[in-house]
Amino acid sequence: MTASFWKTLPQPIIGLAPMDGVTDSAFRYIVATYGKPDIVFTEFTNVHDICSGRLKVLDSLRYSEVERPVIAQIYGKDPALFYQAAHVVCELGFDGLDINMGCPSKNVASSGSGAGLIRTPNLALELMDHARKGIQDWAAGQSLAEIGLKPSALQAIAQLKAEHPDLTEYQERASIPLSVKTRLGFDCNIIDEWSDCLIQGHPEVISMHGRTLSQMYRGQSDWKAIAQAATRIRQHGILAIGNGDIKSLTEAHQRIETSGVHGVLIGRGALGNPWIFQEIEQVRQAITTGSQLEWKTSEPSLDEKFQAMINHAECFETIHGTERFVRMRKHLGWYCSSFPHAAAMRAKMVRTNSTQDVTNLLQAYLKEQAVTEPPAFASTSA
Repeated sequence: MTASFWKTLPQPIIGLAPMDGVTDSAFRYIVATYGKPDIVFTEFTNVHDICSGRLKVLDSLRYSEVERPVIAQIYGKDPALFYQAAHVVCELGFDGLDINMGCPSKNVASSGSGAGLIRTPNLALELMDHARKGIQDWAAGQSLAEIGLKPSALQAIAQLKAEHPDLTEYQERASIPLSVKTRLGFDCNIIDEWSDCLIQGHPEVISMHGRTLSQMYRGQSDWKAIAQAATRIRQHGILAIGNGDIKSLTEAHQRIETSGVHGVLIGRGALGNPWIFQEIEQVRQAITTGSQLEWKTSEPSLDEKFQAMINHAECFETIHGTERFVRMRKHLGWYCSSFPHAAAMRAKMVRTNSTQDVTNLLQAYLKEQAVTEPPAFASTSA
């Protein structure tokens, strides 16, 4: 993937938004397999954790080839660590690097990271400069050992690289694009001034969630503010991406048309619904022809939904192990909607401990629903 991959993507761009504790490698694999969004972001990873190199922490930077183009999202507030982390992201073969300047979590923002950077614009620009310099120096041939990473970190990173045979010491070194994801402001909407600041850092993309930090996820995403900022951002040759409250491709089409963004990111709309990205080309066609988007996305059958749950659970176990299956439970709960007794099924799914538990519950459900010959769920792995 070249440094200009953002500019070569078909527009409008419709991608999977990064979500802390949600967009792990198993979820991204399932979404990419069932829906294939234009772009995929990892959940954010602290630059300190990246540079310390603990393999368990680096789990968030695992990815599969089917996800490409895949972008690593990082956060923190130490410029020196951003410089080092950028090297690591490049070394691991990511297609892009995104800086989180929008996380509203109290622990993150109060420390001056995430959306907390909105209050320190000079530091935000410094982080962008150091990340870009790290990308450039890696592309010029600088090794991870030369930037001072500890042997334990080098070993952990080498283990992750081993999952991708093409990532050898002889891999072609090219700069990857830098992007930023942010919010409208800290406790009030200052997206005009804030976007003007970010523009000075010359990112290739600015993605905007249509709420302030203080709103968290309450209220409605302000797409008028996104549209206003998109106009300013476009004038500088930077791609403007909108995010917030998009639950279907029909809504994505409407937001793109009315806001003038180059594309959108879908977050919560993809929870338990990896099929949401399946008909992206119809959105592009509607916008190209200027026609209204008049189709109803076909809902997956119950068998298809249950098979996806099995595949997702099995993929999670393969990547993260049964001992961490508790993190899978919320995903299983999100799948449980739009079928009879879904709430009761959800209550059971959030107590499962393995793929086998999931399979047993689904088979029992189908039997209770008087299905004479329940389908044999296929076993797959990532």
